[in-house]
Amino acid sequence: MSTKILLVLVLVAMGLHLIKPFGLPGLRKRADVWKIAIILIVAMMMALVLRPE
Repeated sequence: MSTKILLVLVLVAMGLHLIKPFGLPGLRKRADVWKIAIILIVAMMMALVLRPE
């Protein structure tokens, strides 16, 4: 469940960044949206690895 919520939040962030870049260091241009996708991949891998069984 947490990975689905994380996915939706990051997709929303990517959409907002395409409309108006955030202006954060490393995220100043619209073309930097791929960096948000990398953050999503890493966060989802960590959520799956750290998930209690």
